[in-house]
Amino acid sequence: MIESFAARDVVTEWSDVPSEKCITPGVRTAIAEVVSDAGFEVGVWEHSVGTSTDSFDDEIFVVIEGRGTVTDQHGNVIELAPGVVGVLHPDDVTTWVITEPLRKVWIVHSED
Repeated sequence: MIESFAARDVVTEWSDVPSEKCITPGVRTAIAEVVSDAGFEVGVWEHSVGTSTDSFDDEIFVVIEGRGTVTDQHGNVIELAPGVVGVLHPDDVTTWVITEPLRKVWIVHSED
């Protein structure tokens, strides 16, 4: 069975970034898991304008909307813009500097 979804239309659930991860006061993120099948989890993640830090598992993402940068603890930078594909690794500690509200589709390997 094949499936699809319109990434721009997915309704996400917003929450405040925890204070220990929030560099700019008032930063919010949102998430929605869309698919959990065939060994993968796929969803949509959003980040408001501002700066935060986080770490992720292995992840591939595609920016749908927005602009900014994500930098790891080694100084490697991904310029975020629509159409950019990024790869994150489990030991990466990332800093997200978002200048236009960001929306990305993320894909991770599930533990099923």
